[in-house]
Amino acid sequence: MTALLSLRGVRKTYPAPAAARSRVREQARVVLDDIDLDVDRHRCVVLIGASGSGKSTLLRVVNLLDEIDDGQILLDGQDVADPRLDANAVRARMGMVFQAYNLFPHMRVLDNVTLALRLVHRRPREEADAAAVEMLRRVGLAHKATAYPDQLSGGEQQRAAIARALVHGPELLLLDEVTSALDPELVGEVLDLLAELRGEGRTMLVATHEMGFARRVADEVCYLHDGQVHERGTPEQVLGDPQRERTRAFLSRLAS
Repeated sequence: MTALLSLRGVRKTYPAPAAARSRVREQARVVLDDIDLDVDRHRCVVLIGASGSGKSTLLRVVNLLDEIDDGQILLDGQDVADPRLDANAVRARMGMVFQAYNLFPHMRVLDNVTLALRLVHRRPREEADAAAVEMLRRVGLAHKATAYPDQLSGGEQQRAAIARALVHGPELLLLDEVTSALDPELVGEVLDLLAELRGEGRTMLVATHEMGFARRVADEVCYLHDGQVHERGTPEQVLGDPQRERTRAFLSRLAS
């Protein structure tokens, strides 16, 4: 099976705070350390790990929101980390949903969903509206098209954000802890929608702390620790029979 996305030797550091520099020789904090990862077409790879393990940063470098220090990010075989490439053209091939909904509060739901279609993809207004209405119908929000974000529940706002990420037909969907800001009773509706998208064969790279969801949708689970892929395998292997002590300790803390 051909990988749509491949990471090879990806390394990312952040400068240490000024106070820390005066006390220690090391002046950079490593957040991604020699990451190798493949996401095959029509497959779902789920990233798990504690806060600060590198999950969100990994998604951000894939979407070219952060630059890497070393390595390659290959999208369909092309190294998209090459600074000579048009980052916006690369991002147009992806859809990303963040922890926060990031909807514009002064715009109707429909306009939030069509904004990138009109401004980035240069779709005519009528065509963009039709595509957005269909996607809102797909996520169960057609009746909220003319509402404003503050008139929606948290789950509805996140579904609107998912519609916005999907409306242009991305090859790769990136999802960063999309249920972390939701009340517990709203988590299920968003996870059910993502499971439906997975069932359609969409290519997905997902960071989550929802282990039940990972078991449900993942083809491969990667446990990240200190910026490294510490263990990987099927959900049955990593979540059901982990081989590394750190993985077992992480899962045990979640279960307690």
